Amino acid sequence: MNPIVLIPARMAATRLPGKPLADIEGIPMIVRVLRQAEAAGAGPVAVAAGDAEIVEAVQDAGGRAVLTDPALPSGSDRILAALAELDPEGRHDLVVNLQGDMPFVEPSVLAHCVALLGREAGCDIATVVAPESSLADRANPDVVKAVLALQPDGRSGRALYFTRSTLYGEAPVWRHIGIYGYRRAALERFNAAPPSPLELREKLEQLRALELGLSIWAAVAEAAPISVDTPADLEQARAHARGLR
Repeated sequence: MNPIVLIPARMAATRLPGKPLADIEGIPMIVRVLRQAEAAGAGPVAVAAGDAEIVEAVQDAGGRAVLTDPALPSGSDRILAALAELDPEGRHDLVVNLQGDMPFVEPSVLAHCVALLGREAGCDIATVVAPESSLADRANPDVVKAVLALQPDGRSGRALYFTRSTLYGEAPVWRHIGIYGYRRAALERFNAAPPSPLELREKLEQLRALELGLSIWAAVAEAAPISVDTPADLEQARAHARGLR
């Protein structure tokens, strides 16, 4: 395996404009994500940036960034554009898409995602889940739930479905975490396909992959990382960073 980790980022976030450069105790958020990805040791890391300001911040921190067309519609489009520039020869056969709003993601989570692709020959896309944080997660449409055929060791499972709907019963409810590891051919096939009916219904792009017949497996993390989508999330991240001092 020869993985590469790409972090899509753009300034025009709806709920928190400019969030890649949001200051978290003296460090831009995108730089914190970059550092966590580098610590995973899963492969070279680069930011697929939609804006020159992001490229500058990453390069000032000693990282690698590629400027992509700001009009690209999705993170997967952005990482494919960066991949075409960074690796036109196709040497990297695995591509990890790490969201740029997880400043404290555990490096081990990325490593497990990559390891899952190596361990499961039938896995086209690897992702991550974590246990529900409260019973309220089950009915919260903003919490995406993964329905898994869990392996006996409880550390991974094949994804059967993803949903925003309420899940019932005594079994654990798995929260989906937006980290994806793709076999390169699967990424290209996914990105070339139009949005699927279930994807449009649930507003979840991973359902496009399932409708295409691609196999998704999920590694189980101990807890969901902090994800910054709103000003309140940003304050939570800053408080967490202060606690790490």
